[in-house]
Amino acid sequence: MDAKTLTEKICTLLKDHKAEDVLSINVSSKTQVADYYVVAGGRSMTHTKSLAERVEEEMDKEGVAPVRREGVREGRWAVLDYGDVIVHIFNDETRLFYHLESLWDDGNNVVKY
Repeated sequence: MDAKTLTEKICTLLKDHKAEDVLSINVSSKTQVADYYVVAGGRSMTHTKSLAERVEEEMDKEGVAPVRREGVREGRWAVLDYGDVIVHIFNDETRLFYHLESLWDDGNNVVKY
């Protein structure tokens, strides 16, 4: 599955499970780390954890497993690294503090779901 298709599937899945302010950010021209970042918010630490676990479960059904995962247990900032797509799911407080999307937004590389 290509990076764009994977990004769209993950964003749709997050939105369907009530993630807040779901964004895909095309960072392919800005970094070699990934082609897309997905940024989403959970309403609480429990919701954030649940969203990350759901993404993992559904992508596993598609035969796609994360290369690395961090922070899922804590529920403040979960990171799922799918190689060309890196998923960041924040609780409200942590997202406001880091405001990751502002670092990568160039005005025309962000899609809101």
